[in-house]
Order: sequence, then structure tokens, then C-alpha cells
Amino acid sequence: MATNLRFGLLLPHFCEHASMDACIAGARRAEAYGFDSVWVRDHLVFTPHRSDGIDNTHIEGLLVLSAVAAATQKLTLGTAMAICHRQPIHLAQAFAGLSAISKGRVVMGMGLGGFPQEFAAAGWPSALADRVKLARANVDICRRLWAGETLSHKSEFMEFHDVALKPTPQKPIPIWVGGGTPASCRRAAEYGDGWMPARITLLTFEQRIGYLRELCAKQNRAMLETAVMPFTTIGKNQEDALKGMRVDNLIDEAHNSSSWVKPPSGKFSTLADLRGVILAGATQDIVRETRAYEQAGANHIVYDLRLRYKDWHEQIDLLGKHVLPALRG
Repeated sequence: MATNLRFGLLLPHFCEHASMDACIAGARRAEAYGFDSVWVRDHLVFTPHRSDGIDNTHIEGLLVLSAVAAATQKLTLGTAMAICHRQPIHLAQAFAGLSAISKGRVVMGMGLGGFPQEFAAAGWPSALADRVKLARANVDICRRLWAGETLSHKSEFMEFHDVALKPTPQKPIPIWVGGGTPASCRRAAEYGDGWMPARITLLTFEQRIGYLRELCAKQNRAMLETAVMPFTTIGKNQEDALKGMRVDNLIDEAHNSSSWVKPPSGKFSTLADLRGVILAGATQDIVRETRAYEQAGANHIVYDLRLRYKDWHEQIDLLGKHVLPALRG
């Protein structure tokens, strides 16, 4: 059966294989294959995750998207996620500018972040409760400036008066709320147009989708857009796709995700327990696991190829030539 999913890629703008040439060429390649979107991460003081390696290269994400916007015609450009340490007036201005450059092909993913050093460097508090307030304020300020208001604001974090923005976005900019916790679902239902966890187990995603549907129904809202961004690696088979990778690191990271639904054993101990966090195998395996996410309620899947950025173009070819046609066929 043909899929209704939309498909995206996380661009290689960070860590060892970061390259603007690869971002632009890969985006053009993706557009030619019929992908729907490309995405970037957002950091101020970049600290790689264990799965990223140790290289802290990070090309500013909105600049990457601006370059990609000028080099493509159809791809939606998204942040996964813009972190709430950004100054909200500048955030609104940057996204309005990206909308002008791309003729409206923009989604703003908004997340809470989690690295205290980034908030300290920006002069913001880093406690979770403060980040929740900052994200909510950022969303409100952006939407009001994008709507053409002349805005004044006073809060415990900032104060400004009579600020207006021009140009305003060419089209309304959807805001997708990041995070994989029940609280992220509540934030999405409160003020988001979509919900987008990054890595999450399929069992957890299914449970969160059910919760999000309940929240939207209680608020008389239509169900939000839902996206997911699993690690993806394609080979001849699963063993080949995982060659040289530290699966134990993924298992260790799973233990730190206290809100994830535990497997039947009650403990994350095998790759099977992480189903959904990583799509690994031959192209037919990627097709099967992508369909599982669609059946669980995803509208949009963003393949995170960071484990294979050294084979970036080849992995895009495998997705474009085999996975997308099989799903859309």
C-alpha cells in the first residue's frame, strides 16, 4: 500500500564529516529523489553526544538552511530543534528572513535543549522550569512578530518595547515542539503545530501518540503533525549496516531516557529493545521499520544518517532508489 508519509534527511553540518558542499549536494540529490525536507540541529556551544564522536565542528544551522534554500526549489527546511537559548527577536527575524529566501518553505522546530553551558554562554538560566518558560515566550513572541504586531514584552528574562518586524514570513511558519516526554506532548498540544521527538523507541512513540491524541481531543484541536528522526544505516544486512558501530553506547543512552517505555524484560539490553531508535539493515528492513512508524502514527520521518555521513551520498542513493519507491509504490 502506498504511504502518506513525508520524508526528510538530517544534513551533515556537524562533527567529523561536516561539510557545506555535502549539505548542498546532498540536499539537491534528495530533492531529485523526491524527499520532502532537510533538517539541521541547533547549538551555541556544541558538545557532541557519545554517538557523535569527539569532533565538535558545528556549522551554524540557519546559515546552512539559507544556503540550501538558495540551491533548491521544493524542499521544506526545518530545525530539529531551534533551542530556546536564542534571543526571541533575533529568532523571529532569522526565520522570517529564511522564509523570504526560501519562499516560505520553513518549519521551526523548537526545543528546550539540555546543555547548561549553552544557556550560561547566552546569559539565560538553564533549569528545566526556566527553559520551559523561555520556549513558551519564544513561540509567543515569534508568532506575534510574524503576524505584524508592534510588540512590547516584559518578563523575568527580558524586556523590550515597540518592536516590529519586516519582512514578515511569506507563509505562516509551523512550529513543531521537540522532545520525547509526556511533558513535551503537553507543550505541543498547548502551543505547537506539530510534535517531533528525535530518537525514541517505537513502543514509546506509540504510547506518546495515544496521549497526544487525547490531549488534542480535550482541547478540541485537530491531531498535530507528528514526526520522528531515527538513526538510519543501510547495508547488505543488519550486521553489515552496524559494522564498526558501538551498539552498547546506544543501550547506555537508553538507560538515561527515564521516560521511555521499558521493553518486556524491564531493561534495555539488546538492539531489539531499541526498536525505533535505529533503523539498521538492508533497504527492505528500512522499508519495514518505516512502515511501523507510519502505523504507529507518524506523518513525517527524518532519516538521521549521522552514523554514515562518511557514506552520505551512497546512503541517500539507497534511500532514494530503493526505500522511497518501495514505500510510495
